[in-house]
Amino acid sequence: MCTPCCITQLACCCGSAACSCCCNCCPKIKQSTGTRVMYALYFLLVTIICVIMMSPTVEQELRDKIPFYSELCQKMNAGENCKTLVGYSAVYKVCFGMSCFFFLFSIFTIRINNSTGWRAAVHNGFWLLKFIALVACCAGGFFLPDEETFLEVWRYVGATGGFIFLLIQLMLLVEFAHRWNTNWSSGVRYNRLWYAALALVTLILFSIAVAAVGLMGWYYTDPEACLLNKIFLGINGSLCLIVSLLAISPCIQKLQPTSGLLQPGVISVYVMYLTFSAFSSKPKEMVERDGVNKTVCVFPLNSGSESDKKIVTAVGTVILFGCVLYSCLTSTTRRSSAALRVCRNTEPETERARCCFCFGDDTDDYDEEKTGSGQNVVYDEREATIYSYAYFHFVFFLGSLYVMMTVTNWFHYDNHKIEKLLDGSWSVFWIKMASCWVCLFLYMWTLVAPMVCPKRFEA
Repeated sequence: MCTPCCITQLACCCGSAACSCCCNCCPKIKQSTGTRVMYALYFLLVTIICVIMMSPTVEQELRDKIPFYSELCQKMNAGENCKTLVGYSAVYKVCFGMSCFFFLFSIFTIRINNSTGWRAAVHNGFWLLKFIALVACCAGGFFLPDEETFLEVWRYVGATGGFIFLLIQLMLLVEFAHRWNTNWSSGVRYNRLWYAALALVTLILFSIAVAAVGLMGWYYTDPEACLLNKIFLGINGSLCLIVSLLAISPCIQKLQPTSGLLQPGVISVYVMYLTFSAFSSKPKEMVERDGVNKTVCVFPLNSGSESDKKIVTAVGTVILFGCVLYSCLTSTTRRSSAALRVCRNTEPETERARCCFCFGDDTDDYDEEKTGSGQNVVYDEREATIYSYAYFHFVFFLGSLYVMMTVTNWFHYDNHKIEKLLDGSWSVFWIKMASCWVCLFLYMWTLVAPMVCPKRFEA
């Protein structure tokens, strides 16, 4: 049993065979899904390395635990205590290599329509060789000439790509809200329990949003300070109420019968999360009371103690990884790609109500399987690709730039540490606050667009 598994993994690493687990008790996996998961693991690995490079704590642990650390750094020409391998400049260079890797693959996979060609075979296999190429790209960034000019130019390239990725992420959220409502609404005709599920989830979402407004009003406002918090909390809460009323207005219901309160509930919760994240990212404000300077408008878990900082940083990092991977993987499906082009799919869609609808594939039935001692693999792209290979790599290219900017705290990169990921920064505050308004505008546009441009949205 071990020998066939080793042969299979060797064919995956050095050939065009799809990757699979050695355990045959694992459920079967589609080739398109396995390929995207492998690229996501590459992306996650480099991202973790970037986080380590921005962490003085990890650097100190390596220095204490690795014997002959200083001598090893000198032999590698990495400077005293490997200073050239840590800090924001090292993250820029590593992310430059990763973004080059995905950008080159984006160009390489243009106009691939099925998985039978040699370019598709490279995309879906040869994982060991591609890993070596990725390592070479990331290492090559450390040998670029004129480092200061490179860092300055690459910073603005990263900011541009990061903003575009943020826009894609927000458009995906709007598409996710509409798809959720459409999928569950399709089940109402066959089972009234889906209507009860819709009502329950909608109630929970709006309860979370209202509770978030109350908690932020309690913790992030003060009678003597935090004027911006009061203004933006009121604006964002009012905008959420406006889009909720707009979604169920008669003029919208006439053109979009499936429009309901579930979509604005999802949008409202996300906007409240972004608002909370923006308030947490704003530099702390101090007021003098009884002759003592006191920090105000901070959440209890961000009050300044070391344990609270570790919890907040860990949660923020996990959310960052989750959002980036979700955006990279889901933005490349056929349905999401159509949504990102801001036009309706011309093919009629058949919805089957499912609790985990977001994990469903565009097609369901495939006959060809590879069976053996390990996990079965379904080759689902013989006739046509499930997703655009070029667009898939381009989204990961943008995701690389977004991770680079986020880990290095956007434009406040000097002396930044990953432990200060959620500490105060005006640039992060305004980026997240602007994301709230863009998200609300995109959702509002999906509601009024059929009225403004009726011909474009005709079935």
